[in-house]
Amino acid sequence: MTDPRSRMDSLAHQRVEYGALGAADVAADPYSQFAQWYEQAADPVREPNAMVVATADPDDPRGPSARVVLLKGFSAEGFVFFTNYDSAKGRQIAADNRIALVFPWHDMHRQVRVRGIAVRTSAEESDEYFAKRPRGAQLGAVASRQSEPVESREALHRAYDRASAEYEGREVPRPEFWGGYLVRPVEIEFWQGQANRFHDRFLYRSTEGTPPLDAGDRWTITRLNP
Repeated sequence: MTDPRSRMDSLAHQRVEYGALGAADVAADPYSQFAQWYEQAADPVREPNAMVVATADPDDPRGPSARVVLLKGFSAEGFVFFTNYDSAKGRQIAADNRIALVFPWHDMHRQVRVRGIAVRTSAEESDEYFAKRPRGAQLGAVASRQSEPVESREALHRAYDRASAEYEGREVPRPEFWGGYLVRPVEIEFWQGQANRFHDRFLYRSTEGTPPLDAGDRWTITRLNP
């Protein structure tokens, strides 16, 4: 058996040198900055839209939980993803809609951290996105009781087959329990790895302490210590 101390020693000696991010490099608003970085991430990062979503229920003694979800849109209003409203994250958002996102773009030695509130997208927006999903994904959304216990993989397939039979020959409607969230940021931090772990960090913070509805002078920009 490998000695855990040897693993720690090996990890401790892993070193990667990075680029830099200066004050003159950042945009006046975080959405423009994010759009720029996202475009640059399209080639080196396999799935730049993969983001960690962290939520918490204040009444749950187990504390916060996090998982990877795919970003499906962003604008000056915020960041959009879709899920089952009855899932663990959906229930946690219903209890406390404060939320955190992380885009871990390791291949570029960058990460973007977002703190804000999550609000449901309109039914029309959710319908529009659901209609664009592959039919298999639509049926999976109907069949899955996301985050609930299931007896076996076979039981999942049976639920999927029932949904497939029910909607054979016609469109699959969006279930009421499935839809989108818009994460309206209060803070967005851009982290660029730098030599000697003296990383560059720039924090955009809403001047009102609440999510702005548009880009521009509602944000302050602060360089943070690494």
